[in-house]
Amino acid sequence: MSELEAGFLTAKVLLVDDRQDNLIALEAMLQGLPVEPVAVSSGEAALKRLLVDDFAVILMDAQMPGLDGFETAGHIKRRERTRHIPIIFLTAADRDARLALRGYAAGAVDYLTKPFDPWVLRAKVAIFVDLWVKTQQLRQQAQQWARLSGAAHDAVRLLDEPGLDNVERAREALRAALPHDPEPLTRRAR
Repeated sequence: MSELEAGFLTAKVLLVDDRQDNLIALEAMLQGLPVEPVAVSSGEAALKRLLVDDFAVILMDAQMPGLDGFETAGHIKRRERTRHIPIIFLTAADRDARLALRGYAAGAVDYLTKPFDPWVLRAKVAIFVDLWVKTQQLRQQAQQWARLSGAAHDAVRLLDEPGLDNVERAREALRAALPHDPEPLTRRAR
Protein backbone atom coordinates (compact mmCIF):
# COMPACT_ATOMS: atom_id res chain seq x y z
CA MET A 1 0.00 0.00 0.00
CA SER A 2 1.38 3.38 -0.98
CA GLU A 3 1.48 6.49 1.21
CA LEU A 4 -1.36 7.96 -0.85
CA GLU A 5 -3.57 4.88 -0.42
CA ALA A 6 -2.85 4.85 3.29
CA GLY A 7 -3.70 8.55 3.55
CA PHE A 8 -0.21 9.52 4.74
CA LEU A 9 0.81 11.65 1.78
CA THR A 10 0.48 15.33 2.63
CA ALA A 11 0.60 18.06 0.04
CA LYS A 12 3.40 20.56 0.53
CA VAL A 13 2.98 24.29 -0.01
CA LEU A 14 6.11 26.33 -0.70
CA LEU A 15 6.07 29.74 0.99
CA VAL A 16 8.61 32.21 -0.41
CA ASP A 17 9.08 35.62 1.23
CA ASP A 18 12.13 37.55 2.36
CA ARG A 19 10.33 38.72 5.52
CA GLN A 20 10.09 36.22 8.37
CA ASP A 21 6.91 37.85 9.76
CA ASN A 22 5.16 37.29 6.43
CA LEU A 23 6.19 33.63 6.41
CA ILE A 24 4.84 33.19 9.93
CA ALA A 25 1.57 34.88 8.93
CA LEU A 26 1.21 32.61 5.87
CA GLU A 27 1.83 29.51 7.97
CA ALA A 28 -0.85 30.69 10.42
CA MET A 29 -3.32 31.25 7.55
CA LEU A 30 -2.79 27.69 6.33
CA GLN A 31 -3.31 26.06 9.74
CA GLY A 32 -6.05 23.48 9.64
CA LEU A 33 -5.59 22.72 5.95
CA PRO A 34 -4.19 19.28 5.08
CA VAL A 35 -0.87 20.78 3.99
CA GLU A 36 2.74 20.92 5.08
CA PRO A 37 3.97 24.49 4.70
CA VAL A 38 7.64 24.80 3.75
CA ALA A 39 9.00 28.32 4.26
CA VAL A 40 12.06 29.77 2.54
CA SER A 41 13.32 33.35 2.53
CA SER A 42 14.60 33.84 -1.04
CA GLY A 43 14.07 32.90 -4.65
CA GLU A 44 17.38 31.04 -4.64
CA ALA A 45 16.31 28.95 -1.63
CA ALA A 46 12.98 28.21 -3.34
CA LEU A 47 14.74 26.90 -6.46
CA LYS A 48 16.97 24.69 -4.32
CA ARG A 49 13.99 23.32 -2.40
CA LEU A 50 12.17 22.56 -5.64
CA LEU A 51 15.04 20.26 -6.61
CA VAL A 52 14.27 17.88 -3.75
CA ASP A 53 10.54 18.22 -2.96
CA ASP A 54 7.26 18.21 -4.83
CA PHE A 55 4.76 20.96 -4.07
CA ALA A 56 1.03 21.36 -4.68
CA VAL A 57 1.26 25.16 -4.90
CA ILE A 58 3.75 27.99 -4.37
CA LEU A 59 2.87 31.21 -2.52
CA MET A 60 5.54 33.74 -3.42
CA ASP A 61 6.29 37.36 -2.68
CA ALA A 62 6.72 39.19 -5.96
CA GLN A 63 9.27 41.72 -4.72
CA MET A 64 12.31 40.29 -2.94
CA PRO A 65 15.97 41.30 -2.91
CA GLY A 66 18.26 39.26 -5.13
CA LEU A 67 16.22 36.91 -7.30
CA ASP A 68 12.74 38.44 -7.16
CA GLY A 69 9.51 36.48 -7.46
CA PHE A 70 9.13 37.12 -11.17
CA GLU A 71 12.63 35.84 -11.97
CA THR A 72 12.15 32.87 -9.65
CA ALA A 73 8.86 32.02 -11.38
CA GLY A 74 10.62 32.19 -14.74
CA HIS A 75 13.16 29.60 -13.58
CA ILE A 76 10.41 27.40 -12.13
CA LYS A 77 8.41 27.46 -15.36
CA ARG A 78 11.48 26.63 -17.48
CA ARG A 79 12.18 23.42 -15.55
CA GLU A 80 10.36 20.35 -16.81
CA ARG A 81 9.96 18.98 -13.28
CA THR A 82 8.38 22.13 -11.82
CA ARG A 83 6.60 23.93 -14.65
CA HIS A 84 3.23 22.46 -13.69
CA ILE A 85 3.26 23.83 -10.11
CA PRO A 86 0.77 26.69 -9.71
CA ILE A 87 2.23 29.94 -8.40
CA ILE A 88 0.23 32.55 -6.51
CA PHE A 89 2.04 35.87 -6.19
CA LEU A 90 1.56 37.87 -3.02
CA THR A 91 2.71 41.46 -2.95
CA ALA A 92 2.46 44.58 -0.83
CA ALA A 93 2.90 46.78 -3.91
CA ASP A 94 0.13 49.09 -4.94
CA ARG A 95 -2.49 47.72 -7.24
CA ASP A 96 -0.31 48.33 -10.26
CA ALA A 97 -1.77 46.48 -13.25
CA ARG A 98 1.68 46.23 -14.86
CA LEU A 99 3.02 44.21 -11.91
CA ALA A 100 0.04 41.87 -12.07
CA LEU A 101 0.55 41.41 -15.82
CA ARG A 102 4.23 40.75 -15.21
CA GLY A 103 3.25 38.09 -12.67
CA TYR A 104 0.88 36.36 -15.07
CA ALA A 105 3.48 36.58 -17.83
CA ALA A 106 5.96 34.87 -15.50
CA GLY A 107 3.55 31.96 -15.12
CA ALA A 108 1.46 32.83 -12.08
CA VAL A 109 -2.09 31.51 -11.79
CA ASP A 110 -3.05 34.35 -9.46
CA TYR A 111 -1.77 37.63 -8.07
CA LEU A 112 -2.98 38.88 -4.68
CA THR A 113 -2.24 42.33 -3.29
CA LYS A 114 -1.79 42.72 0.46
CA PRO A 115 -3.77 43.05 2.54
CA PHE A 116 -5.79 40.13 1.20
CA ASP A 117 -8.54 38.08 2.77
CA PRO A 118 -6.93 35.00 4.41
CA TRP A 119 -10.06 32.95 3.70
CA VAL A 120 -9.72 33.67 -0.02
CA LEU A 121 -6.09 32.54 0.09
CA ARG A 122 -7.07 29.39 2.01
CA ALA A 123 -9.78 28.60 -0.55
CA LYS A 124 -7.34 29.01 -3.44
CA VAL A 125 -4.72 26.82 -1.74
CA ALA A 126 -7.35 24.18 -0.92
CA ILE A 127 -8.36 23.98 -4.59
CA PHE A 128 -4.78 23.47 -5.76
CA VAL A 129 -4.11 20.93 -3.01
CA ASP A 130 -7.22 19.00 -4.05
CA LEU A 131 -6.06 19.02 -7.67
CA TRP A 132 -2.59 17.84 -6.59
CA VAL A 133 -4.06 14.95 -4.57
CA LYS A 134 -6.25 13.91 -7.49
CA THR A 135 -3.25 14.07 -9.82
CA GLN A 136 -1.25 11.85 -7.47
CA GLN A 137 -4.15 9.39 -7.35
CA LEU A 138 -4.38 9.33 -11.14
CA ARG A 139 -0.63 8.71 -11.44
CA GLN A 140 -0.90 5.85 -8.97
CA GLN A 141 -3.86 4.36 -10.84
CA ALA A 142 -1.97 4.64 -14.14
CA GLN A 143 0.98 2.77 -12.62
CA GLN A 144 -1.35 0.12 -11.24
CA TRP A 145 -3.07 -0.20 -14.63
CA ALA A 146 0.31 -0.62 -16.35
CA ARG A 147 1.27 -3.38 -13.89
CA LEU A 148 -2.06 -5.16 -14.38
CA SER A 149 -1.92 -4.79 -18.14
CA GLY A 150 1.61 -6.21 -18.24
CA ALA A 151 0.59 -9.10 -15.99
CA ALA A 152 -2.46 -9.82 -18.14
CA HIS A 153 -0.29 -9.92 -21.27
CA ASP A 154 2.16 -12.25 -19.52
CA ALA A 155 -0.70 -14.47 -18.34
CA VAL A 156 -2.20 -14.72 -21.83
CA ARG A 157 1.23 -15.56 -23.25
CA LEU A 158 1.69 -18.28 -20.62
CA LEU A 159 -1.79 -19.69 -21.24
CA ASP A 160 -1.04 -19.92 -24.97
CA GLU A 161 1.95 -22.17 -24.24
CA PRO A 162 1.31 -25.90 -23.86
CA GLY A 163 1.44 -27.44 -20.39
CA LEU A 164 -0.74 -27.34 -17.27
CA ASP A 165 1.92 -25.69 -15.11
CA ASN A 166 1.52 -22.55 -17.23
CA VAL A 167 -2.01 -22.03 -15.87
CA GLU A 168 -0.64 -21.77 -12.34
CA ARG A 169 2.21 -19.51 -13.50
CA ALA A 170 -0.32 -17.25 -15.27
CA ARG A 171 -2.47 -17.11 -12.12
CA GLU A 172 0.58 -16.15 -10.03
CA ALA A 173 1.59 -13.44 -12.52
CA LEU A 174 -1.86 -11.88 -12.19
CA ARG A 175 -1.92 -12.21 -8.39
CA ALA A 176 1.45 -10.50 -8.12
CA ALA A 177 0.19 -7.51 -10.10
CA LEU A 178 -3.00 -7.01 -8.07
CA PRO A 179 -2.79 -4.36 -5.32
CA HIS A 180 -4.87 -6.42 -2.86
CA ASP A 181 -6.22 -9.91 -2.23
CA PRO A 182 -7.44 -11.28 -5.59
CA GLU A 183 -9.77 -13.91 -4.05
CA PRO A 184 -13.02 -11.91 -4.48
CA LEU A 185 -12.20 -11.57 -8.18
CA THR A 186 -11.43 -15.29 -8.46
CA ARG A 187 -14.71 -16.27 -6.77
CA ARG A 188 -16.74 -13.99 -9.07
CA ALA A 189 -15.09 -15.46 -12.15
CA ARG A 190 -16.11 -19.03 -11.27
